[in-house]
Amino acid sequence: MAKYLVTGCAGFIGSRITELLLERGDTVVGVDNLNDAYPPPLKEWRLAQLQKFPSFEFERLDITHFDALKELFQQHKFDAVMNLAARAGVRASVENPWVYIETNVKGTLNLLELCSLRSPTPSSYGKDFGVKKFLLASTSSIYGENEMPFREDQKTDFQLSPYAASKKGAESLAYTYHYLYGIDITIPRYFTVFGPAGRPDMSIFKFIHRIAEGLPIPVYGDGTQERDFTYIDDIARGSIASLKPLGFEVINLGSDRPVKLNYVIQLIEQYLGKKAQIEFHPQRN
Repeated sequence: MAKYLVTGCAGFIGSRITELLLERGDTVVGVDNLNDAYPPPLKEWRLAQLQKFPSFEFERLDITHFDALKELFQQHKFDAVMNLAARAGVRASVENPWVYIETNVKGTLNLLELCSLRSPTPSSYGKDFGVKKFLLASTSSIYGENEMPFREDQKTDFQLSPYAASKKGAESLAYTYHYLYGIDITIPRYFTVFGPAGRPDMSIFKFIHRIAEGLPIPVYGDGTQERDFTYIDDIARGSIASLKPLGFEVINLGSDRPVKLNYVIQLIEQYLGKKAQIEFHPQRN
């Protein structure tokens, strides 16, 4: 069985990927800084589920801290690194873009630098860690102004948020390290993930809470805008499948069945048995 480093292991997607790897018998070293981007108790609950597995080891550290990461690489021989650690959220990135660049760009750079092969010349860190496979989680937000359906060969030069721009920067670094050091890199771009223990700032969870409590829900636009909602297990299994050697590959990982926001609201109404109080607002840019 293989040994993987999974960053962001207490996050929504990272925790499910970690769980599936552990269930199939792999060893996972999980890293997370358990920040307060949303309530930490949810992250702690996810982490507690993983700590039931004897082949799981947790290290609380931040991927922006290079020296701490270096010590971890010195202690373990990883077959692959899966970088799921990231600051997510389009709106929040407009308010505080610096933390997105720090985590999503610098953090990715730290991991790539430690994975890079420099043989036959020893690396400047005194050891060639020789991690040959790197997975970088990315986002459909990177397509910006492009129209759906999105294709991996489309240009992605016009991001609409600091979050999307930071993921574009991380993708560019990934290709650079593939070119320079031959690291096998896969970049799955995720499309609006939902499922159990999901992020509470996502629209589905906000809608469920507000409809259940009889509170109005804000809808920006007329509700006919479409999203490609993708179930968490499909995302996790697709990410694990992309650990096979691919050279350098970008993969759109979504349901490929976009649905209108109004339809999602109708489904929630149906299952809760309550009518939504919708407050329509002008479309946000």
